Amino acid sequence: MPSTIVWLRDDLRLDDNPALADAAALGHPLTVVYVLDEESPGVRALGGAAKWWLHHSLESLAGGLESAGARLVLRRGNAAAIIHELASETGATHLRWNRRYGGPERSIDAGVKTWAGEHDLDAASFQASLMFEPWTVRTGAGGPYKVFTPFWRACLESGEPRMPSDALRNLPPLARGDDGALPHSDDLDAWGLLPRSPDWSAGLADEWTPGEAGAHSRLQDFLDGPVEDYGTGRDRPGVEGTSRLSPHLRFGEISPFRVWHALRERFPRQAPADVGIFRSELGWREFCWQLLYENPELATRNYRPDFDRFEWQTPSDAELEAWQQGRTGYPLVDAGMRQLWQTGWMHNRVRMAAASFLVKNLLADWRLGEAWFWDTLVDADSASNPANWQWVAGSGADASPYFRIFNPVTQSKKFDAVGRYLRQYIPEIAGMDDKAIHEPWKAPEQAAGYPEPVVGLPESRERALDTYQKLKDS
Repeated sequence: MPSTIVWLRDDLRLDDNPALADAAALGHPLTVVYVLDEESPGVRALGGAAKWWLHHSLESLAGGLESAGARLVLRRGNAAAIIHELASETGATHLRWNRRYGGPERSIDAGVKTWAGEHDLDAASFQASLMFEPWTVRTGAGGPYKVFTPFWRACLESGEPRMPSDALRNLPPLARGDDGALPHSDDLDAWGLLPRSPDWSAGLADEWTPGEAGAHSRLQDFLDGPVEDYGTGRDRPGVEGTSRLSPHLRFGEISPFRVWHALRERFPRQAPADVGIFRSELGWREFCWQLLYENPELATRNYRPDFDRFEWQTPSDAELEAWQQGRTGYPLVDAGMRQLWQTGWMHNRVRMAAASFLVKNLLADWRLGEAWFWDTLVDADSASNPANWQWVAGSGADASPYFRIFNPVTQSKKFDAVGRYLRQYIPEIAGMDDKAIHEPWKAPEQAAGYPEPVVGLPESRERALDTYQKLKDS
């Protein structure tokens, strides 16, 4: 009897899920599986914050599937081997999944598709997580774009992204083996995705609701609130001015098509300029994935090879720990790093300042920061995390100029003038007045317990500029 396997990965939703919708249309008995693959060559293991999110997202997904009459099968191990085993167990005749774009993941999927063809399985993949797949957006010469603005212009000129499909409410019956038994599913708790000793996740739980319902609620809150002031609000960390959809998009709890068309429905005629700015942020996500598609080693190799000669300095353990723990002595950097540790997320304006401080004021290799963010961000994905770090470092595509060094004091005064964000995350300086709070070392009597700056801004800026000039002259 025919049956279908739907292999879910970074698409943990029932709404606008093309692979799942196609399987439902076939009408064959169904197996929906998620494989935690930490064994296949080149696959990057999730960081701690992402594991926490994944646990709760899978719980949510399992509940949604159960309501629709299906069941989530969990397996851990080499993904290709597990799909082979599951196909044998269930007698599967069809295999469906949504496409991935990282190098190791594409290799795995291609291998499974080849295996399926050799074993008479009808295997098909679908577009679900990107509105504009990398091979469809090319320059006039046929190559990939290296600068965001012409890339995004080409995307917009290629036509409107497809309409999202509605959430599936009734799925086909469960597939069973020849003995009538359902395929074995691992116990999610046994995967150990949640932190135990110690459990540092309380702040994440207070901040987030992983899962499809949480994603749609977050989108609605954004549409009802900050979207029309996004152009200015997104730069002010002390206010709710951003969408905070990034972790939901990262795990595929909501599709970019759904977000795009929700904006269209809210603004059916001429959308405010701020909406266009938000759409361009969705475009930046697409650009990062194109960069990864063309450069699978984006997290470990400089996009610009000339940066292989850059003279990074090895920060002392004290300097690196001060940055990681939010004790650099510069309030904007420290507030951001503490927000990251407490909530698994950091405001984008502050991310740029914190990253710039590490790679330019401390002259630390950008890969150190990328690895820390990978472990601590709930929204860290394989494309945006390294692409954005390389952008700040100057080694990436369309990169921030080497001479652009974010001054955390200037940034703080400009975008958090009254210190609302600083006070929220740095209690040691919460009582300081609005002027002094941006430079606590100038009023040490008001900042008891807050550290002195680990480096001077003018001196470290000059060191960075000198080092970048050496690269330019070499």
